Amino acid sequence: MTPSRIATQPTHGEADFCNHNIKPNQPQTGPWVCLPRARDSRTRPGGSKKPCEKYKDFLPRVLRCFCKSDSGKPDLQPDNDTESLWKERLFSPRSLEFWGRQAVRAGPRRVDVRPRPGPPGRSALAPGPPPAAGPAAVYKHFLPPPPPRASQLERVGLAARSSLENPEPRTRARGIQLLSQVLLQCHSLLLEKEVVHLVLFYENRLKDHHLVIPSVLQGLRALSLCVALPPGLAVSVLKAIFQEVHVQSLPQVDRHTVYNIITNFMQTREEELKGLGADFTFGFIQVMDGEKDPRNLLVAFRIVHDLISRDYSLGPFVEELFEVTSCYFPIDFTPPPNDPHGIQREDLILSLRAVLASTSRFAEFLLPLLIEKVDSEILSAKLDSLQTLNACCAVYGQKELKDFLPSLWASVRREVFQTASERVEAEGLAALRSLTACLSRSVLRADAEDLLDSFLSNILQGNGAMAARKGNCRHHLCEPDMKLVWPSAKLLQAAAGASARACEHITSNVLPLLLEQFHKHSQSNQRRTILEMILGFLKLQQKWHYEDEDQRPLSGFKDQLCSLVFMALTDPSPQLQLVGLRTLTVLGAQPDLLSSGDLELAVGHLYRLSFLEEDAQSCRLAALEASGTLATLYPAAFSSHLVPKLAEELRLGESDLARGDRPAKCSRCLHCLQALSAISTHPSIVQETLPLLLQHLWQVNKGNMVAGSSEIIAVCQSLQQVAEKCQQDSESCWYFHQTAIPCLLALAVQASMPEKEPSALRKVLLEDEVLAALVSVIGTATTHLSPDLAAQSAARVVPLFLDGNVSFLPENSFPNRFQPFQDGSSGQRRLVALLMAFVCSLPRNVEIPQLNQLLRELLELSCCSGCPFSSTAAAKCFAGLLNKHPAGQQLDEFLQLAVDKVEAGLGSGTYRSQAFTLLLWVTKALVLRYHPLSACLTARLAGLLGDRELGPAAADGFSLLMSDCTDVLTRAGHAEVRIMFRQRFFTDNVPALVQGFHAAPQDVKPNYLKGLSHVLNRLPKPVLLPELPTLLSLLLEALSCPDCVVQLSTLSCLHPLLLEAPQVMSLHIDTLVTKFLNLSSSPSMAVRIAALQCMHALTRLPTPVLLPYKAQVIRALAKPLDDKKRLVRKEAVSARGEWFLLGSPGS
Repeated sequence: MTPSRIATQPTHGEADFCNHNIKPNQPQTGPWVCLPRARDSRTRPGGSKKPCEKYKDFLPRVLRCFCKSDSGKPDLQPDNDTESLWKERLFSPRSLEFWGRQAVRAGPRRVDVRPRPGPPGRSALAPGPPPAAGPAAVYKHFLPPPPPRASQLERVGLAARSSLENPEPRTRARGIQLLSQVLLQCHSLLLEKEVVHLVLFYENRLKDHHLVIPSVLQGLRALSLCVALPPGLAVSVLKAIFQEVHVQSLPQVDRHTVYNIITNFMQTREEELKGLGADFTFGFIQVMDGEKDPRNLLVAFRIVHDLISRDYSLGPFVEELFEVTSCYFPIDFTPPPNDPHGIQREDLILSLRAVLASTSRFAEFLLPLLIEKVDSEILSAKLDSLQTLNACCAVYGQKELKDFLPSLWASVRREVFQTASERVEAEGLAALRSLTACLSRSVLRADAEDLLDSFLSNILQGNGAMAARKGNCRHHLCEPDMKLVWPSAKLLQAAAGASARACEHITSNVLPLLLEQFHKHSQSNQRRTILEMILGFLKLQQKWHYEDEDQRPLSGFKDQLCSLVFMALTDPSPQLQLVGLRTLTVLGAQPDLLSSGDLELAVGHLYRLSFLEEDAQSCRLAALEASGTLATLYPAAFSSHLVPKLAEELRLGESDLARGDRPAKCSRCLHCLQALSAISTHPSIVQETLPLLLQHLWQVNKGNMVAGSSEIIAVCQSLQQVAEKCQQDSESCWYFHQTAIPCLLALAVQASMPEKEPSALRKVLLEDEVLAALVSVIGTATTHLSPDLAAQSAARVVPLFLDGNVSFLPENSFPNRFQPFQDGSSGQRRLVALLMAFVCSLPRNVEIPQLNQLLRELLELSCCSGCPFSSTAAAKCFAGLLNKHPAGQQLDEFLQLAVDKVEAGLGSGTYRSQAFTLLLWVTKALVLRYHPLSACLTARLAGLLGDRELGPAAADGFSLLMSDCTDVLTRAGHAEVRIMFRQRFFTDNVPALVQGFHAAPQDVKPNYLKGLSHVLNRLPKPVLLPELPTLLSLLLEALSCPDCVVQLSTLSCLHPLLLEAPQVMSLHIDTLVTKFLNLSSSPSMAVRIAALQCMHALTRLPTPVLLPYKAQVIRALAKPLDDKKRLVRKEAVSARGEWFLLGSPGS
């Protein structure tokens, strides 16, 4: 059978589903069309066959009870009625009224579908309560009292008798169609005797005129769903279909009905169908042969898969079954536009692949086909063939692959060596891996040949003339400068990654060669290539577990490998050092591969590389990463060799800073802090590095060093990194918390104490940037505490701020009492930020002591003037606690207090700014948890957009409401953040913002545009796109706003829309080009860059829309090419180049 594309060939005038332009009822020719077979000679092209004599007695006239005139006389004329009239009368209101009267007379009774004794030929269904509506319900629940010796179904048959006996085929078809539709509605109510008669009747009607066949098939589909179908009738029905119906000459709907009949019988009568043996398989092959419609093919492929997976007998028809399915391989199908069925090419590919890869009996036919398609020039055929081969290898064994291995290897190697597609290369490597895995898992007899060794040897060495002519993978590894070295390495690594046996075989052959080549070549770039290949083979060793150390393939090469890595780490080339660091990390992950001496040398190299200068930043960061990884595996080596060196380096840096030698030693001290945090990946190391970092902070506080805020922030960043690493271990997390938090709080409290002679050095700890760094450390150290430990810590920290209890702090002999809420000094009030970091990071189920008092103090402090930092910290802390507070009366009381405080503050001039900040943070806390009061507070905030004093700040507040915070109200800090809160905020508030913009005076309109721009910029784009037509005019107007923040936010919002909604944006092309070009000369560098990026994105719009502006844009973009900022010039070059290419061939 010739392989064919999937194409619909409409029959009997059906629609062309696949849009392949195949004209109906015309013969098709060519290699890509599967022609349906000629019509079976047993199907009659014309004429009719009268019903068997036995059916004359079986079909009494019954339906006349449905169709009586007002006079009570029969009104039905079956010979002349159309199909619609049959349905109208069968389900007419008069019929439903009749059944209702019968139900009232009978009284309400439950439906009992169990058969019970009764007169012969009588249905054993009892009537039930009246149904709600619908003819199906009427049939199911209300059946008329049958006359003697006549079943309900016999009444339907008798009424249709004149139609079924009519010599006109169309009239007979309408009669059978009516009966079939009734059966589809009530097939579950049929008795076994009724099913037998109906099956015999429908089987006989399969010999009727071809116009009758569709209605017959619908009836057989209804009967295939019957529970009362007697044994043997399923086989009888399928035999009749196979013998009497030429399926592929039927329309698509009727072919689909045949497939449904087969599917129903396979699900319910599996043993009976298996009794047919190979005849069932052969019959289905005849049914499917020539199918072209994708809707039917999905069902047919599923049937074939079930035939194979459920062990139906294929007999001598294995090849025929393969041919009837493989003719569609590879799938070439493009769904028509606006396809209501939703069938995609990928659906057909996966269904067909499941069939082809379901049995090894297809191997002798499938593998040559796959080789042929891999060697073709069609990219999709290559990908599909390689993916199918990958799937088949999970089923096949050595026996099936043996004769095809050389050809398969040649095809895969050619694709990896020569292809220009990364996808084809990846699938080729995956197929080679699957082939090797298949050969590795096969169970061999004692006298059988091991195909794995011969296959791997062929990959390594090649064979015969082919190896001499084209070389082999092993040969290419000796040429690190040639382009085939990496494809060869990838092929070998793919095969080695399939199994432990393959890995051992390839590694033992390749590794000595690569070690030799590394020493043979002296150039750094050649050594880097060789070392990267070695690294690839070393990574494969991590996949396999070896119980015996002597079995490990690397055990015999560990000395050579360590020497090679250390040579790379001492090489002056940074690129070679980077590969060496990665190789050292992989070697360290192998058990018992690094000796104690090797570890000491490795630690020494890592220490040296951790202090490289800025020109080797990548190597230094890689060294820190390698140190962290190896410290987890070898904590003792790092504790004994690296930590003492870093401690000494830190002391030297402190002494240099004490002498005032900051510029020369600052970077080295910073690198030391980073190294200490990098190796703090093991609990035992944390217990050594954390005291060193805290001691360094104490030295700053004692005034022994001339340190600035940058040094303290660097220490805090190192502490935060250590805290993040400790989160993975509960014991380390608690150790860090109980060690670092009291120390940091003690340092901050000490620095906040008033002194007779103020020290500038201590006041560094109270700067905004330093306190923000301390907040990050405390928050990170608190988020992962268990509830019990968090409660213990809260019982100490909260009384510190409320009562001044400093007993748990180290060196707690302070000159004054610590009272941040009562003391008038701004220094102590600023430390409320540290309280915020702690309490807002606690789990929600932790009970905070003195919570009511704490909330009142925070509310009072949030509206105090004089220190904006402390009032903002108090407002954020108050909002964070409200967000986690359980719903109830207590929460409502505090919310009312906050609203009253805000309204009082906004009405006065003394602390309007503080009241606005409190309003903003409380609104955010409630928006995140969907609190009902959030709508009122948001409306109050939107009302402030018209305020000439607070309007700009209120517009920026919408950015805060829509964005994620880092210190409070975060998911990591256990805040209550509901999903899709941004979408809900957009839906609830954007219409009010738009309305407010149109009603606002001209001088405050920019505030509305700014707030709207912030909301839209942070909204998920799938939500924004449907609303784009109504909001785009406002966004364009926002570009004319003089505020750079509004311009930048709007440009950031428009850039993705240009890429995702080009059709809508094309309607405003004139305005977009003009405004983007104007903003490319903005005083703000960020606005200039964003405008040029939007000019670049404009080229994604339809070309005919852009061509009229091409010359204007190219001239205007010449000016940014001379911009004084390099980043602006870079964007200008990129955008102007795209506009130059606009409309050119191939663009």
